[in-house]
Amino acid sequence: MNTQPKTSRLHRALAAATLCALTTLTGPTQAAQIATDPGDYSPLPAGIDLGLLYYQHVTRTSVYAKGEEAPVDAELTTDISLLRWVHFIEIGGMIADPQIILPFGKVDLGKPLGGLEASSAEGIGDPIVGGTLWVMNNPTTKQALGVTALVSLPLGSYDADQGPVNVGENRYKLITQLAWVTPLSQSLSLDLIGEYTRFGDNDDFLSLTREQADQYGFQTHLSRHLSDQTRLALSYFHDFGGETTVAGVSQDDELDNSRLQLGVSHFFAADKQILLQYGQDLHTESGFREDSRLNLRLVKVF
Repeated sequence: MNTQPKTSRLHRALAAATLCALTTLTGPTQAAQIATDPGDYSPLPAGIDLGLLYYQHVTRTSVYAKGEEAPVDAELTTDISLLRWVHFIEIGGMIADPQIILPFGKVDLGKPLGGLEASSAEGIGDPIVGGTLWVMNNPTTKQALGVTALVSLPLGSYDADQGPVNVGENRYKLITQLAWVTPLSQSLSLDLIGEYTRFGDNDDFLSLTREQADQYGFQTHLSRHLSDQTRLALSYFHDFGGETTVAGVSQDDELDNSRLQLGVSHFFAADKQILLQYGQDLHTESGFREDSRLNLRLVKVF
């Protein structure tokens, strides 16, 4: 019996799994599944629609395991865009925002790594549908409490032979968030967000099955409102869990990763806003370390 093809696939899969699924909505799974922006959880009146376009450019040149940098020459660049439509409605006296998100872009593994050849993938990512329900919304105090549920559908571009170097993920995901928004003073506000993600299995990961444990995280945004049109914000992201197994073998890649971002947003017209952010990882326990991240977002209010 010739076991060489299966052994070769297993070797490739175990090596590829150390990349921790390079491509998700926000880049690698070392980041939050849905990285929020300052002001995302401030509800708008029913009847308002938002059209959003995102662009995210992230570079990475090192890989970590157990908090230590691996002695490898690595290069991973992702250029991911997203189209997002949000519609605000009222349900039982509460504001909700059903929405759809469609990612697309390119993932480029610039150098061979762990048995994977240098390669790239581009196309449409997995669409995400769901929304937020604000169970508390006080327009007078500007305090709000929102609960979000989003489902990622495995409909994006995916090549099983490329394993983690894909735009789509070939699996379902349930992403939930709980967020509290409150002013701290006339010019300062704080957003606190907790996130929990449950993953389906990818049953065609280099001809093997890839599983992932639940992932947890929290996000904070401290904003300084320079005017009604302009805000500066400092954002912090921290993620835990999400350990993966491939063909039943644990990859020992549980997350404990953090990132800091600085951003500015400005309404350059009454119905148009631009947001620019720069960030990088503070600590990487497992996976690729983000050297730099540039985020751009355009919003049109309807």
